[in-house]
Amino acid sequence: MPALASHRKPRTTRPHSPAVGVTTAALASVTLLSAQAPSAQAAPPAPRQSVEDVQKQVDRLYREAGTATQRYNQSKEATDRQRRKVSRMLDDVARRTAEINESRRTLGSFAAAQYRAGAVGPTATLIFADDPQDYFEQSHLMDRLGKRQRTAVAAYETQRAEAAKERGEATRSLQELTSAQTELRTSKETVQSKLAEARTLLDRLTAEEKARLAELERKKEAEARRKAEEQAKAEAAAAKAKAEAAKTADPSPSTSPSAPSPSTPPPSTGGGSSYEAKAAQVLSFARSQIGKPYVWGATGPSSYDCSGLTQAAWRAAGVTLPRTTWDQVKVGTRVATADLKPGDLVFFYDDISHVGIYIGGGKMIHAPKPGAYVREESIYYMPIYGSVRPA
Repeated sequence: MPALASHRKPRTTRPHSPAVGVTTAALASVTLLSAQAPSAQAAPPAPRQSVEDVQKQVDRLYREAGTATQRYNQSKEATDRQRRKVSRMLDDVARRTAEINESRRTLGSFAAAQYRAGAVGPTATLIFADDPQDYFEQSHLMDRLGKRQRTAVAAYETQRAEAAKERGEATRSLQELTSAQTELRTSKETVQSKLAEARTLLDRLTAEEKARLAELERKKEAEARRKAEEQAKAEAAAAKAKAEAAKTADPSPSTSPSAPSPSTPPPSTGGGSSYEAKAAQVLSFARSQIGKPYVWGATGPSSYDCSGLTQAAWRAAGVTLPRTTWDQVKVGTRVATADLKPGDLVFFYDDISHVGIYIGGGKMIHAPKPGAYVREESIYYMPIYGSVRPA
């Protein structure tokens, strides 16, 4: 049997070829990708925004940047105020520390005198050197103090308590300063982000789209001017009616020689003449700033943001206004748009993020937005929130 087995041909087994399976899978994958490729390539590109949509987005971003600018102005005021407060407190702490050190020296001289007199031992003197409070809290030592020494001890204890209180207040003020500085940085970053986004949208426009955008702006300005002209006509009609009423109310010179001439304006009441004089100063200053650039956060003299200009203009008339539009709108008396007088402040948008100085005839002087300059413009260029008469 072994001999027969040696002559038997070994059985050959055909190995399985993995290439067949891999190739089939690969072909299937290629077929699937080929079937999917046309649909992927045929996917339509994202629709390009219309110029009108871009204009709305840019206007929104500028408005949001204006709001963030007012928040920045508010935070900057808080930061400056808190920095001054912290500086005063640190000065107080330093002064108090100097007083305590002087008291320590005074009490030290008392302890040294008692030691020389044999009233206290060297151990007690060392205790004093380490902590005067511990020294004088020892009743047997306090009993040996005279009236002048007791007064000095009481003063020292008061100084220590006040110093601890001042240090605590200074620490809290430093924390508040840090918080205000954080808010300031956040507001600044928000303004920069909004303006950068607006610039990106405008930079993406083609020359034709930019021309279309300029045309939309011209139409917007024309509509605002039309409304301003209507306001100017209404104001002229009201002034004429007022003058005629004044003539009717004044007695004739022939019947009353002492009466003022009909051409003489009636005397103002309620401080009106005082307001008009201040308003004249405000408008004179504002007109002298026309052509200077808008820069967010700026208060002059070379550039302004909207509330920085109104604050500076009224300061020229001796009236101090708060820094932000949100606070300026709370100053003075609210007036209707139909009752505006030159010098009044007109506020815009629901978030009160913009302000201008009314000059009459439906127009104002304002610092509009980044890239623009202080100029005259219709108050109807933006949605009006309300108006105030500051003084």
